[in-house]
Amino acid sequence: MVAPALALRSQSQLSACVLIDSQFDVAFANALAKIESYNKHLYRPNTYLHKWWARRCGTTFRAILKHLVRDQARQDFYSPGGLEGQIILDPMMGGGTTLHEAIRLGANVIGSDLDPIPVLQARATLTEVPFHRLEQAFEDLAGALRTRLAHLYRTSCPMCHQQCEQRFVLYGVRRLCSCQEVVLVDDYILRHNTDDSVILIDPTTYDILCDHQIISRSPGLNALPLLLKGQDACSCGEKLVDDLTVPYTQRFVPVAVAGECPEHGIFFAAPQQHDLDQLIEADGLRSEVKFQRSDFAVTPGPKSRDLFNRGIDNYLDLFSSRQLLVLDAAIDQLQHVEAELRLKLAMLISTATEFNSMLCGYKGAGKSRPGAIRHTFAHHAYTFPYTALENNPLFGGRASGTLQNLFESRLARGHRWAMQPVERRVNGSKTSQVTIRGEIDAGHEVHDVASLSQGSRRFLLLHGSSIHLNLPDGSVDHVVTDPPYFDSVQYSDLAGFFRVWLRQMLPSAVRWDYSLDEAAVDQQAGGNGQYEDVLGGIFRECHRVLKKERGRLIF
Repeated sequence: MVAPALALRSQSQLSACVLIDSQFDVAFANALAKIESYNKHLYRPNTYLHKWWARRCGTTFRAILKHLVRDQARQDFYSPGGLEGQIILDPMMGGGTTLHEAIRLGANVIGSDLDPIPVLQARATLTEVPFHRLEQAFEDLAGALRTRLAHLYRTSCPMCHQQCEQRFVLYGVRRLCSCQEVVLVDDYILRHNTDDSVILIDPTTYDILCDHQIISRSPGLNALPLLLKGQDACSCGEKLVDDLTVPYTQRFVPVAVAGECPEHGIFFAAPQQHDLDQLIEADGLRSEVKFQRSDFAVTPGPKSRDLFNRGIDNYLDLFSSRQLLVLDAAIDQLQHVEAELRLKLAMLISTATEFNSMLCGYKGAGKSRPGAIRHTFAHHAYTFPYTALENNPLFGGRASGTLQNLFESRLARGHRWAMQPVERRVNGSKTSQVTIRGEIDAGHEVHDVASLSQGSRRFLLLHGSSIHLNLPDGSVDHVVTDPPYFDSVQYSDLAGFFRVWLRQMLPSAVRWDYSLDEAAVDQQAGGNGQYEDVLGGIFRECHRVLKKERGRLIF
């Protein structure tokens, strides 16, 4: 039976129709998206090497693309391939979801973006390299960093006093008025144990307690009152404010050290003199890092305005001395890595900065997330925690935000999944895994449209504004994209946090300088017309490059 929407079309028009013209199983796509949305990075690990914002679910885009398959026998969601011989364009590729889903189905893909990070991420995640070589390169890099800097992350177990690795250090933020200075934290509680006991900081002495028993005594190095967030006014009536005369990282006071003892496991301890000596040593070495401050100046924008309001005009000031020393050493080591491996490791180090800045907070006070890090962009904005967490990126075990853990979760797991993708099948309240035989989430990069059509699973990456695409008229079968939503997420402005580091690691990989005025996101509250102008120009260009009879633009 012909669908009613198609009943009045001519026979020639019907022959050009694709499945998505007449049907789309919203309930099916929604059921898959609902379970994926909680852990997107686990369901599509190869797409999530680097941070990008507001990503759509891969299952949703797979469902869309399956409705463009012409062979009816291959239109089922769990059937492999089906788009061989077709060219799919995403002119605002962002996190690269369209490219990954389409290339798995055998399509040749074109991705374009104004920001360099989507271009680098797509190249890094779609390019297959021998994994054993990547793993060896990472081990060499991590080993060199530990040899050079691990001594700055040593602490001692409060029970047996043996030396062991730090996991992280917790800091309170200093605030002051005209009569005193105080330290504020999100919570006195540090951890809820499985036996219902609670580890916390004594606000009077800074001792670390388990319930009411002291497990680590503070040496009394900090005499400032320790208050909870919300106490924003002094007893004198003045508001407690940040000291904007000092750099951001100097506005914090260490209040607890978390480590892992071979005998006693994870522990919390009050900072001792040797812990503070390490911070002093790192501060002394900070001046030796080879970064030029002018390369890290914050560019004014809708979200970076929050940095300027707190007296922060340089990205270097968001990182502790130890964090900068690790980044400096990592960039040095990357120069000894061959080019095809360097890109993947550079993206890994860049994404690690999200878990290793002084904008990281601490979620460990909650019962459900003991010890967890609140990473820099847990929200689509800059946030400024009261309890800041300085992670140890060189920690040798599996811990949140370390280089070792990120390598396993982003690169190793991503590679395994790319070579053998897995989908979920929903049956009522239960889900099961379905291995998609014959698909690979990887391809071969080409640099012109002519080469794009000479095979399958090829990708062409365009860096620049999609208002003008270097593509011939009528060269694209379909456009599938997810445009920015007006001013909801300021992608380009936020991405400056990462661009300054990637530019150091990959200086000639892409064009790094561009204007935020070219982005399809309104930069002003209420709108200034930029969104309509840029997005309209992109859609006009999509119409030019689209094949008119069968082509579809879907967003």
